[in-house]
Amino acid sequence: MKDIAIYGAGGFGREVACMINAINEIHPEWNFIGFFDDGIEKGTKNIFGEIIGGIEALNSWDKELNVVFSIATPHILKKIVGKIVNNNIKFPNLVAPTVNFFHKESLKMGQGNLLFFGTRVSCEVTIGDFNLLNGYVSLGHDVMIGNFNVLGPMVRLSGNVTINDENFFGVQSIVLQGLKMGNRTKVGANSVIIRNTKDETLYMGNPATRVKI
Repeated sequence: MKDIAIYGAGGFGREVACMINAINEIHPEWNFIGFFDDGIEKGTKNIFGEIIGGIEALNSWDKELNVVFSIATPHILKKIVGKIVNNNIKFPNLVAPTVNFFHKESLKMGQGNLLFFGTRVSCEVTIGDFNLLNGYVSLGHDVMIGNFNVLGPMVRLSGNVTINDENFFGVQSIVLQGLKMGNRTKVGANSVIIRNTKDETLYMGNPATRVKI
């Protein structure tokens, strides 16, 4: 079994630990060693394990270690990943046992992605690096996702949707077919995107409109 740790020990980190356990129940693959977190004291424990340390401990780790991230804020996730300079650290894709791949052979996926329980992935989908797809996300055919995107529970991306980097999608938000989204866009919960979006903008409502913040 391969050693694995979670970066981020909050509630979402515990959910990631649940996913690791579910994977191991079907095929023992991961030896979970604990959590890294810069905001919680080393040695603090939760029901799944204890805090090993922060970024300095991770960068000084002296053997191969797989790390997955439970950070649901895109720009913070990107910042933390950028601080990891230890060649011993690997970034696996973690896929829950109940993810439904329509045609796994045509899926292209980078590293460090989390695909949570109930997620649905259609054919010829491309997923970049360090994306978080929370429970029951749906990706239509030919969807293209860049890097460091966070998709909340039950987000729906229709066919031929393209999103770039560091975007955040609230719970049950929807993007209609063929649309393109750029970078660092936020979509509110239950919002429906019906046209291409502008970078660094918040959209809310059905149909979604730009909101000044």
